[in-house]
This record gives sequence, structure tokens and C-alpha cells, in this order.
Amino acid sequence: MLDLLVRKGVIHAGQRQDVLNRGRDQARHILLDKRAEMRRLLGQHRVAYRVSEIEVIASFRFPRHDGAEGLVDEEIITQLVAEALGLPYRHLDPLRIDYKLVTETFGGPFAERHLVLPLEVRTDTLVLAVADPWDRELLESIARYSNRAVEPVVAQKSQILGIIVEFHGFRRSMRAAEKEYQTDLPDLGNLEQLYEMGNESIDAGAQPVVRAVWYLITYALDQGASDIHLEPKRDEALVRMRIDGILHTVHRLPRLVYPALVSRVKTLARLDIAERRRPQDGRFKTAHGETEVEMRVSTVPVAFGEKVVVRVFDPGVLTQDIERLGLFPRELAMFRGMLANRSGMMLVVGPTGSGKTTTLYSALHHVHSPRINVVTLEDPIENVHPAFNQIAMQPRIGLTFGTSLRTVLRQDPDVIMVGEIRDEETVENAVQAALTGHQVLSTLHTDEAAGAVGRLLDLGAMPFLLASTLTGVVAQRLVRRVCKDCAEDKVLTDEQALALRIPGTRGRRLMVKQALGCPKCRYTGYKGRTGLFEVLPMTPRIQRLVHERASAQDIKREALNDGMLTLREYGIKKLARGETTFEEVMANTDERPVY
Repeated sequence: MLDLLVRKGVIHAGQRQDVLNRGRDQARHILLDKRAEMRRLLGQHRVAYRVSEIEVIASFRFPRHDGAEGLVDEEIITQLVAEALGLPYRHLDPLRIDYKLVTETFGGPFAERHLVLPLEVRTDTLVLAVADPWDRELLESIARYSNRAVEPVVAQKSQILGIIVEFHGFRRSMRAAEKEYQTDLPDLGNLEQLYEMGNESIDAGAQPVVRAVWYLITYALDQGASDIHLEPKRDEALVRMRIDGILHTVHRLPRLVYPALVSRVKTLARLDIAERRRPQDGRFKTAHGETEVEMRVSTVPVAFGEKVVVRVFDPGVLTQDIERLGLFPRELAMFRGMLANRSGMMLVVGPTGSGKTTTLYSALHHVHSPRINVVTLEDPIENVHPAFNQIAMQPRIGLTFGTSLRTVLRQDPDVIMVGEIRDEETVENAVQAALTGHQVLSTLHTDEAAGAVGRLLDLGAMPFLLASTLTGVVAQRLVRRVCKDCAEDKVLTDEQALALRIPGTRGRRLMVKQALGCPKCRYTGYKGRTGLFEVLPMTPRIQRLVHERASAQDIKREALNDGMLTLREYGIKKLARGETTFEEVMANTDERPVY
């Protein structure tokens, strides 16, 4: 292995000698760490683990000797091994692996011991991901056992083992839970029968169900999911996860186990497990590595039971620096200028799911210091932050945004974040707070920045007060980032340029990125998301227009004259920079002409 890496120029002779001298000690450290991790994942005290040569070499984290970027990691070494043996290399995506095929082809202990993962079954061929392609005897045994030819592909050991442990662990939990509940619950069929049966509570503390929920949550965090959907159907239940804005079906569950799974999630969120006919909301925290992650739970009765959505709030995303939001330098400078005002009101507008909360939290993170008092009014609290004084709205007892604002003003605040302005009372109190020397940050549901003024006026804000308190409006959308590993350059067609309303493109070649799809982006062509922004600062001319109750069209025209980029124009700039695609810009922006 080391000689192969030296021949390929990935490491030099000195690094090879370093591995030979210190490799045994490294292997011992890896073994201790991996055993501890396997005990945690499998819930077993005694576990077997063999450290591979690839793991030892990768643990040294050598910079590449051939001048390429990055370190000599497991992926690089595994790719070189596959190339040397003339075998294909496969990057494994758990969301594209057949759960049933994995769990029914081999038993968990066999798969874990030999590190083999079935990927596909053709008529007479089994496509098998292997970490040790040299073990021909194993492949021949599997061929005899399966009565099929084995087509090996080489994959990273960590990926193979992670999927095996995840899938078989979840299967064990599901089988144990199903066995436990199959004699306890009648064959319900659908929700109508369930309601007729009454409200029997299910023991959600049973170990199999506890482990199954833990597997699902851990899996969601590992995959970077923003939401977990538990959906009851007539004959089964689905587990789906939203990743980069797209829902992926992850598991299909036995219907007998589903009520216990739901009860476990409700128990974690401190909800009433006996109440199945009314929507409920709750939250809980879980650890992911060194990070505490907030989970917000929402339940609602549907045709065949209770549907549950667990929203994942990664504090690293919610409290990121404003420089990482995706603002261009000019717009970032304007945004900083709005936040530099120690009084007044700044709004972030857009539809649900456009990233308004992330932008608000980033703004709070930017303005906060130990010398000021930051108070937030939220429904519900999205992310508990130790530096902020956060208040959860409770409309049932009269604690609304409007009433809370009046109370908060007596708490000596410097900065007030209002989750959403949605009624006349909230507008009046927010404007009053901004007028009396407080910095107010809030959100509003409008499509464009200029439309926020008209919306506030419709809610009862006085034009002369709004003109003197509003410091700026930011409208935003989220678009998917093109995957850097598989995107290709293409020429924007004349038809596409016309659809984007880009003038003067005939005869010119505008190069943009095209999403193709690869294993690293789950064959979607996209990886992660970025923001599109429409930043509208309150200049003296726009203040005058607000005072005069000018229309959104007039305000937008003036802002465009001042150089404001519309959401569509912002998207075109990101398209030209190769950050997103034509399809994403068209799907998430709507250019409305100014008359």
C-alpha cells in the first residue's frame, strides 16, 4: 500500500518511513477510538474491530506530495487502490442505498465482520461494495452462497461500516419493537377505527423504540437534514428527511411500530402522548458530537394516525457570521450600515422557508456585545442562545407579540427581535419601540423589499412615523448551490437569457454552471444552499416617498435608481459566478416590471 502511494507521488519516501516507524502506535489509538464508537452505536459492551492499513495511513493526515489540494485521506487512498486493481470506486450515499437489500442479503454480524455491502442485484449478478478487494476467497464464497456472480466495487471502509451499522441497527430495533407490539395492538387498518378504539397509550419507553428513534435522529444529523417527517399510511409508515430543501424517503416502517415511535418522540418533547386528536408542539435538545442541537416537534392528526415533523435547528447555522449569508460586498456593507443604527427598525421579508430566521439570528449575533441587553420575542423560540433574553409567545394566555412588546420596553432593552409582525398592535408597538431609541429587528411576509412599506401601512403604521423609524428592508430567497464536484460549464442559451431578461446577449457567450449529479451530491447536482438578497436602505428620497404614502412601485423605482439589485438580478449574478443554476434562479425569483 505504502509503495503504491509513493509510486503515485501521493506521499514521499520520508512519509512512508514515518508510517512504518509510528504506524503501530497509531493503530492502537484508532482501535481504542473505534471500539468506543462501535459500543455506542451498537449498544454492546464487547465489540470486534480490525484496523485497516488505509485507516492507519490516513490518520497521519499527510499533505499531498503531488501538489494537489487536500490531505491524503481515506477517500484518496481507497480510490488509488481501486485504480491499481482495475476495479470501479464508489462513493456511498446512504439515501441511495436499498435498505431492504442491505438488511436481507447478509446478517448484520457477517456484514460488519467482512465489510461487504450489497448495492444492486441484477438478473444473475450481485454488485457488492467491499473495503478489502484482495479477499478473493470471500467473494467466491458469497458468489456460491448467493448463486450469483459477484461484481465488486471498492468503497471507503468508514462508509460501508457506517451504513451497515445504521441499517442493521435500525432493523434490529424495528423487529424487536414489532414483536413486542404485535400482540398488544389490534389490526387497526386506519384512523377511523383507531378513534373508535379509544385512546390506549403505548409504552414508548421500551428499549427497541428508544434505540430506533435515536438511530433516526442521529442519521438525520449526520446527513444534514433540516426536517424529519414521520408519516402514517394505510399499510406502513414513511420516514422522510428534507436535505437541501428536497424530501428524501429514508425508511418504510411496520404500521404496528409507528404509534410507539410517535409516542417516543412526543415523550422527548414533553407532549401529551394520550392526546392524538389535537395538534401539539414541543421541543427537545440532543447532542451531536460537541454540539447541542435544538429539535422542534409538531404533531397533527391525519387520515391514518398522527403525522410528526421534527425540525432540526443547527446552532452553527443560526448563529453564523453575516459574512457567510451570501451577501455581495456592496449589499453586505449596506446591511452592516442598517445594523449599525442603535435605534430604528430593520425588517427581513420573504415567504416561509426563505431563511429569514437565519438572517435575523446572524444579525443578532453581529450586534450583540456584553454591554447591551438583547431581548427576543419568538413563536416558538427557534434556538436557545445564552447571550439573549428570549421570550416564547403564548397566545392562549394573552402573551402575544404586541402585548409582549409593551412589557419588554420596561425591561431596559437595547435590541429587540420580534419574530414576526402580523397585526396592528405589533406594528404600533414596534414602531413606538424604534421611535424611543431601541433597535428593532423583525420579519414580515411580503415578496419584495419595497412591498414591506405598503404592508406596514396596511397594518396601521403612520407614514410619518414609519419614515423616521424604518432603517432598511432585506428581502431574501434560498437557492441550491451547484455541486462543485460534478458541475459543468455550459453556454446560456438565447431563450434562457430572454427568460431572465438579460439584455444584449445575442452573439455573446455567457458561461454558467449546469447541475449534473454525482455521488457526493446524491445525484441531485446541488449541495447546500445560498441566499439571494434585495437590500433596500432608507435613503432621504425613499423616506420622503414613505412619508407621502407612495406605492411600492414608486419606492422600488427609486431604489433601482439608487442601484438596488432585485432578487432576480442578484440570482443572475450568482448564476454568472457559478454558484447556482438557471433553473434555481427561475424557480425562486419572479421579476415584476416597474411601470
